Amino acid sequence: MQRITIWDLPTRVFHWVLVICVAGAFVSVNIGGNAMVWHGRFGLTVLGLLVFRVIWGFVGSTYARFSQFVRGPGAIKAYLRGEWQGEGHNPLGALSVLGLLGTLALLVSTGLFANDDIAFEGPLYSLVGKDLSDKLVGIHRLIEPLIILLVVAHVGAIGFYARIKKQNLIKPMITGWKVGSGETARGGGLIAFIVAALLAVGVVYGASGIWLPPPAPPPAAGSVPSW
Repeated sequence: MQRITIWDLPTRVFHWVLVICVAGAFVSVNIGGNAMVWHGRFGLTVLGLLVFRVIWGFVGSTYARFSQFVRGPGAIKAYLRGEWQGEGHNPLGALSVLGLLGTLALLVSTGLFANDDIAFEGPLYSLVGKDLSDKLVGIHRLIEPLIILLVVAHVGAIGFYARIKKQNLIKPMITGWKVGSGETARGGGLIAFIVAALLAVGVVYGASGIWLPPPAPPPAAGSVPSW
């Protein structure tokens, strides 16, 4: 048993910023009104984080890579029987990670085209129009309870490990290290980080709708019949 690095700094920053943004999006959408502006900002930030995490899952350090923790049914069965040994995400926890990332991706992608029938419109709303936007809003609202359920399950798993297995999963996600028998994380250098960050920023720029032409001005007074 020795002190080993589990979570690199980009993975830890991603995790905690994602926590803040998901909480902020939940609070802002329940407040409504002017807070919906922040709901949109949180959504765009989540999109950037997701893009970064997917890329980092291929070029990041050892335990951040999908190839290290995404396993097949055999590994999941071995874990449930108590036969799995390893560091980082366990085979069952990997399903939780994929579920969270996939659900958040669906939430964000539908939110880009959403509207609230009052004042809020997603940054890409003008590309789809009202009818399709309303359908996407329906999907967006339908999967909102799912992300809440996944978050509750995630927190419950942390509590289970802390209480039953006497393992603190939060501390390594803060410090980056733990005492274990595995190898310390390697890879995920500066160049990989810069590439992942630039691609994430590029996607957020495209999703922000800044590049779209401004809406046409309303017709001048007297240019349309008064009836």
